[in-house]
Amino acid sequence: MTADPGQTPAPAAGAGTVDLTADAKVEAADIPPELAAETLGQYFRASWARVRGGNSGVLPVVLGLVVVAIGFQIANSKFLSAQNLVNLFEQSTVYMLLAIAEIFALLLGEIDLSVGLVMGLGSVVVAELVQPTGANLPWWAAIILTLVACAAVGFIQGSMVARLRMPSFIVTLGGLLILEGVAIIVLGGSLVGIGNSAFHNEVVIYDIFWGSFTPLVSWILMVVIVGAAGIGLWLREASKRRHGLEAPPPSLTALKILLMAVSGIAVVAICNVNRAHFGTIEGVPYIILIVLIVLVACTVLLQRTRFGRYVYAIGGNAEAARRAGVSLPSIRTWCFVLSAVISGIAGVLFASWQVSLTTNIIKASNNYVLLAVAAAVIGGTSLFGGRGKTIHGVLGGLVIGAIYNGLYLLGVQSQWIDVVVAAVLLAAALIDVLSRRSAQGQA
Repeated sequence: MTADPGQTPAPAAGAGTVDLTADAKVEAADIPPELAAETLGQYFRASWARVRGGNSGVLPVVLGLVVVAIGFQIANSKFLSAQNLVNLFEQSTVYMLLAIAEIFALLLGEIDLSVGLVMGLGSVVVAELVQPTGANLPWWAAIILTLVACAAVGFIQGSMVARLRMPSFIVTLGGLLILEGVAIIVLGGSLVGIGNSAFHNEVVIYDIFWGSFTPLVSWILMVVIVGAAGIGLWLREASKRRHGLEAPPPSLTALKILLMAVSGIAVVAICNVNRAHFGTIEGVPYIILIVLIVLVACTVLLQRTRFGRYVYAIGGNAEAARRAGVSLPSIRTWCFVLSAVISGIAGVLFASWQVSLTTNIIKASNNYVLLAVAAAVIGGTSLFGGRGKTIHGVLGGLVIGAIYNGLYLLGVQSQWIDVVVAAVLLAAALIDVLSRRSAQGQA
């Protein structure tokens, strides 16, 4: 029987699954490749289609990390040593946390110039609160009060931006200047340290940055974390497939779990190498777990909750989100609160890292806001709002840390390091602009 030319013939039985990646509409829709593929091969083809369509994701920053690592290793063979890699990650943690904090503002199409000084204020407050001659609070109470104070700063700034409709650039610039003065006032013009081993609360704050798990505990933690994450991922995707929902192919899920396991083993193996010139320093630093917890919590919040969907909707098209019933003032305010809280966590790390805080160190916190924005953009977060993930902040922070670390190993002067970081930032911003134009051109 001849088929009606006005109808699309049904696929023959046994013809196999349809390759959705071959449909130009799917390519232009910018849907996640794991939802546009039924096999691992289709997933990689869909991913490449997204890259050609202007959504390169983390590919540029991953390639950048590889190039940076190879280049510095050729220039100095110590760059990829276990000791330097652990130092590099430790030094990058502040950049990572501040970049994650900045991402909450950037996703809205806003900017928060105060994250560096919120960090500075948080470092001073937590250090002052554990002083035996001052408040002498337990370390946990000092951290909680510090984060509450930072959250209050974020609420005030967020309310001014969201409810009074003031430009975020002006509000947070003013906040930057005010917080610098407040932090110096709290500091009292003197040196405040947390390195006295005679006081338990100071020791705990000090160990947040400088402490490490034992090698055995490091392996146990890795097995527990990777095992829990892998089992959770597999069960969630299997449940989706059982209920007929869109889910990635099982082979892709297995590959993700394998990559998590390999990455975990590599990190623990590197950290368990003795990295002390004298004595023994080995094991996974506490701060790696802290950054991981913040990353996972923020990723779940933005990727798995209604709040996260609203954030992306506002950044993509605020007016459309408002007409859909999204409370723009509330979501915007909460984003600035979360940005400030994460900056406060970075402040606790900063106090632990610096050990002793002075007026000059607080003033130097101004530089960190620029590095936070740079890390977020280099990692792949868009300056135009609506596109980005918290993992971008971690990867971008690692790039910033690697550049600083590698150039210091080569004895390059600090002003030239700033030039290199600025050049990388401009390159990342250019990629963002070009990818946007490419995506709009295909829409």
